[in-house]
Amino acid sequence: MMTNRFLQIHFLTSYPSSLLNRDDAGFAKRIPFGGTVRTRVSSQCLKRHWRTFDGEHSLQELGELAVRSRLTFDRFVVQPLVAEGMDRSLVERATELVMAEVLGQSAKAKKKAAEDSDEKSAIETGQITVLGKPELDYLRSVVRELVASSKTEKEIETKFKNKSWVNASKKDWKENLQALGDSGLDAALFGRMVTSDILARRDAAIHVAHAMTVHAEASESDYFSAVDDLVRTDDSLGSGHIGSTELTSGLFYGYVVVDVPLLLGNLAGGDAKQADEKSRDLAARVAQNLVHLVATVSPGAKLGSTAPYAYANWVMVEAGKSQPRTLANAFLTAVRERPSLLDNTYQALADYLGGMDQMYGRTTDRVFAAIGGEKLEPYMERKGSLAEVASWAAQKVREG
Repeated sequence: MMTNRFLQIHFLTSYPSSLLNRDDAGFAKRIPFGGTVRTRVSSQCLKRHWRTFDGEHSLQELGELAVRSRLTFDRFVVQPLVAEGMDRSLVERATELVMAEVLGQSAKAKKKAAEDSDEKSAIETGQITVLGKPELDYLRSVVRELVASSKTEKEIETKFKNKSWVNASKKDWKENLQALGDSGLDAALFGRMVTSDILARRDAAIHVAHAMTVHAEASESDYFSAVDDLVRTDDSLGSGHIGSTELTSGLFYGYVVVDVPLLLGNLAGGDAKQADEKSRDLAARVAQNLVHLVATVSPGAKLGSTAPYAYANWVMVEAGKSQPRTLANAFLTAVRERPSLLDNTYQALADYLGGMDQMYGRTTDRVFAAIGGEKLEPYMERKGSLAEVASWAAQKVREG
């Protein structure tokens, strides 16, 4: 069994007046916890910001990400082939057949869905698909080959059904697609749900909890107005728009788990035992970059009016083989905000970790970097910087 089967990343980040993640009514997301309502940031919101960040320590610098869209087949299959000079109607029909096969939907059901919608193209999927660039390149070659050997839609349908186009003697195209095993780096990290038995399902190797404030929610309705520069007169204040929005502030606790064997398996095409040195090195770099991302990449709406950018006050990484456990329960009783919210939070963490270690024993190696946080030093090794913590996490993956 792996010594370092799981990596656990914990962080505390404070945000002043902001609106990090909104619900369907435009208010900050919330969650009751320990009898107190807390402000919340969803895991979907956090993952998207980490996944799409394109600065230093981004995931994009480690490998090609998947395409996540309902328009994937139109953008990466139909449009390129039409640009090559192929007939659009033939390309679209061949693409529809391939889509139905790959996504596990019958052609009849796909056609009916298209007829039921006046706006949606038959090439647009009903929900977001997650496909890697190599998978899309291969599917485009399948459609190209099918169209090149056909003159009518009927001929395409017959050849597709009978698999009787130019390279029929080759290995079945669906088996070739499965053999690619490349659904994109982010699918290997955050998973891919599929209903088809052709595409490889990817279970998420990185598990992300919803972040929440360690204290009771703190919010205010912000009244604002926009001045119309061209209508201002002596008799008018020149307001062109008035409105209000909710703003919140808080110290958020966040929690991430990396299932190291599953990550290695996803990166190696589905089997951790087949992971080579290249896959292990990539997994280590993912862990290293992820520590930086959770500490420095902020979620947030209303960027222009709140500038919701902040770095974590505290980051701890644990490595071990025991089942992971959140530290959110350290804040089951909402932390008091006076005299110092951050110091009180550190004390709550120290008390909880002390109790857990006494009850279960210390089952993980731990390191942390923090602003302050002296109360935590008896329970974990202190590092001088976030970069050292991130390097430690990468090394634990290599050792595992």
